[in-house]
Amino acid sequence: MTSTRKSPGDRAVRPGLVVHHSGGIDFGRPVIRWRVGGLSGRWDRREVIVGTVAALATVVMAIVALGSGDLTVSPMGVVKALLGTGDPAAELAIREWQAPRVLAALAFGAALALSGAIFQLLTRNPLGSPDIIGFGVGSYTGALVVTLLFSGSYLATAGGALAGGIATAAVVYALAFRQGVGGFRLVICGVAISSMLAAVNYWLILRADLSEAMSAAQWGAGTLETVTWQMTTPALCVIVVLITGVAALSRRHPVFELGPEFGRALGAESRASQIGLPVLGVALTAAATAVAGPIAFISLSAPHIARRLVGGGRTPLTITALIGSLLLVVGDIVAARAFSPRVLPVGVITVCLGGIYLCYLLYREMRQEQ
Repeated sequence: MTSTRKSPGDRAVRPGLVVHHSGGIDFGRPVIRWRVGGLSGRWDRREVIVGTVAALATVVMAIVALGSGDLTVSPMGVVKALLGTGDPAAELAIREWQAPRVLAALAFGAALALSGAIFQLLTRNPLGSPDIIGFGVGSYTGALVVTLLFSGSYLATAGGALAGGIATAAVVYALAFRQGVGGFRLVICGVAISSMLAAVNYWLILRADLSEAMSAAQWGAGTLETVTWQMTTPALCVIVVLITGVAALSRRHPVFELGPEFGRALGAESRASQIGLPVLGVALTAAATAVAGPIAFISLSAPHIARRLVGGGRTPLTITALIGSLLLVVGDIVAARAFSPRVLPVGVITVCLGGIYLCYLLYREMRQEQ
């Protein structure tokens, strides 16, 4: 793979040729060029197709999820309820009960997926997602301490989750660092710290009152069943701010387009990417954990699925976020309907599906190590 400093202009680019210029990075793949007034640009054609399909699938699944509550509503009935022309009972159920839950699934899925993409790319490890290396459990520990000991609000709980996640990340990185944090060392240290924190979480729950312990245990499985507008609104605001920060930093660092090796070759390894992106990644996990508890395997699987769909070894953040939202919404639908009228925590569904995917990743990683 070679590079050139010539301006690409309108010339044909050979497949596999990487051209880095002021307007972006040319991978020699089919692109869609656009111009609006004085603005112009180009989009990777395959990314546009995958992103459009993912967005449409997410919208369709969100409509299905809105009608999957205690009162089952058809997709057309959901649309009428959202437009204010449907059955009054359906409108009440969808707007007051299902809407905050579905919006939370969309936002939390995107947040967890982006967090996973950040850590997988920065650690150069396909297993380096927050739920595997313990950051999610650390966030849950911090949130659990604030909730059980201080009965804090969402912002206080989110602050505890952020503090727990950052502290866990610092410990895991310190233990795993040895001329970098790649390979299985980071995963092993993360699993060890995660197991220790899980024991701490059980101890905290056992010391709590019965009602608080039952709520904390259900929350610890990862659930959207108890989400309300009062919980969803501040979480959405926090996640929007964090995603904006990730977008701002990632635009200045081609690590998300080229991978960390090319990013360093192009001078992208700045302090902003070394410190800012990991903090934002932990904060995204903490924001979701503070409301829904630790929802496993979304942050692990979504970036991998996005890379496989797009190809080229890149991790487009927009598509990764859409895949994360789609996975969590579908998981919530399965949790609501699979054992109806009993509703399962969505974390149970993601663990069942993600465990199979994790076994596949471990097998593939061992094959590559050999």
